[in-house]
Amino acid sequence: MLKVLISGCNGHMGRVVAQICREAGDVEITAGFDLLGAENGDFPVLSSPAAFFGEADVLIDFSSPAALPALLEFGVRRRVPLVLATTGYSAEQAAAVESAAERVPIFRSGNMSLGINVLMALVTKAAAALEGFDVEIVERHHNRKVDAPSGTALMLAQAAAEGLPYVPDYVYERESVRKPRDKREIGISSIRGGNIVGDHEVLFAGRDETIELRHSAMSREVFASGALRAARFLAAAPGPGLYSMKDLVGQII
Repeated sequence: MLKVLISGCNGHMGRVVAQICREAGDVEITAGFDLLGAENGDFPVLSSPAAFFGEADVLIDFSSPAALPALLEFGVRRRVPLVLATTGYSAEQAAAVESAAERVPIFRSGNMSLGINVLMALVTKAAAALEGFDVEIVERHHNRKVDAPSGTALMLAQAAAEGLPYVPDYVYERESVRKPRDKREIGISSIRGGNIVGDHEVLFAGRDETIELRHSAMSREVFASGALRAARFLAAAPGPGLYSMKDLVGQII
């Protein structure tokens, strides 16, 4: 049995992760972490990682950047691998993750969907092959999402940049730009409305032809399933290091 801890267990994503783990059959949730310590009938819920003294193979985090210091301290001290699915880390926090990864395996991704990460690999290949094509990214999310553009849109932009022969400029809005589109731009547009879980589209526009690569998330389960995949991957990691969905996808394609 894979022994899993869930940080942010009472949040929207934490509850979905717990359900995915229950359905897996070979996963045991040994505890969850929630700032308020609200009870859960299936497993003990603690207010902080420091209060946990049991056994665990891996920790999955869908909480907030504020929880990161305690998680890193716990992971390093207890040698428990960490799957960090939370977004919005500062540059200092990202550096702290890299430092901790020198001592314990850490899997970090701005999007845990296997499909979106396969899309990223395809975007890099397309950008390298489609010389001279303009690249535009459109992301759509629910009306409660506070950040724009999404972390995933930025990941897709980076994936495109890796395939381009130049360093692109990201353009987030064109209202104030009164000039023709520069060939070195990657345009990134954000749409917020309804309960859209997450849509991402990458458009390659060339002379007399366009190619569109798109991913649509129908529910949060795709992210939870990806996080569990990452947990399995990390539990079998050969040693400390900073891993990502690129490492996991590399085993598949």
